Amino acid sequence: MQRHLVSSLIQSFAVLAAVLILVFFMVRITGDPAALMMAKEASPEQIEAFRHEMGFDRPLIAQFFDYVSKVVTGDFGDSLHYRVPALPLILERLPATLELATVALLMAVIVAVPLGLMGGSSPGSRWDFVARAVGLLGQATPSYWLALMLIIVFAVHLGWFPTFGRSGPRSVVLPAFALSISTMGSLVRLTRSAVLEVRQEDYVRTAYSKGLSPQKVYLRHVLQNVAIPLVSVIGIQFGYMLGGSIYIETIFAWPGMGRIVAESVSNRDFPLVQSIAFFTSVVIIVLNFLTDLAYGWFDPRIRYGQ
Repeated sequence: MQRHLVSSLIQSFAVLAAVLILVFFMVRITGDPAALMMAKEASPEQIEAFRHEMGFDRPLIAQFFDYVSKVVTGDFGDSLHYRVPALPLILERLPATLELATVALLMAVIVAVPLGLMGGSSPGSRWDFVARAVGLLGQATPSYWLALMLIIVFAVHLGWFPTFGRSGPRSVVLPAFALSISTMGSLVRLTRSAVLEVRQEDYVRTAYSKGLSPQKVYLRHVLQNVAIPLVSVIGIQFGYMLGGSIYIETIFAWPGMGRIVAESVSNRDFPLVQSIAFFTSVVIIVLNFLTDLAYGWFDPRIRYGQ
């Protein structure tokens, strides 16, 4: 176990280093931010002076090592658009994104897992048909299209929910549901497939042959083994929700990190883009690390490094 933890930490640092390198050089392919930040009537001399002030006229390698040296000390630079330090701006928007992703994940789990369990336990039944339909529609429905339909039906015509913003518990319902639809479809299909597979295992047939009731077999053997792949997918999907809510937050004007990602990319705000990418990578790596630890909690038979 200790060897696995050390290996995971080394891999995590390698991933973070790769993220720093890739994002730093890729964002600069989009063009010169000085030409965008300066007014249209600015003279070439003014643009060049701004470029020199921000350090954009230095070699890319020098800019990169200067950026890394600051990141190590916790300085992620200042946003070119908002004119404030990038890290506090991200931390200010983080609670809204965490709220949206958490509610969306809860919606997906509450709907998908019971449906998948019932569908896998009784193949060919009505519940199985509903589970397969939800799985297919969930993965086939574009989240941005669903978001627009939800606004038209439930916000504009029915007036049950706000159309945009973060102004209370009701305001999170529509964006969270739109964000959860893809995860919901994935979890339904995974849960149903896992139940069908586990029900065919020898240890389940042996449990029945020993005279255990279907309820005990289901609780002791089926659910425990189905939980292992579910934990993995749920952890990964939560990371995707944190980093992939750009369209949903933009459509619903949700004041989270996804919205400032879209704004920072369009404004060529290099420091902010780099900071968001690095911070999101840290969160996803931590989630994956916690998911690995959860394996052993759900199934003590798992021993890493053996």
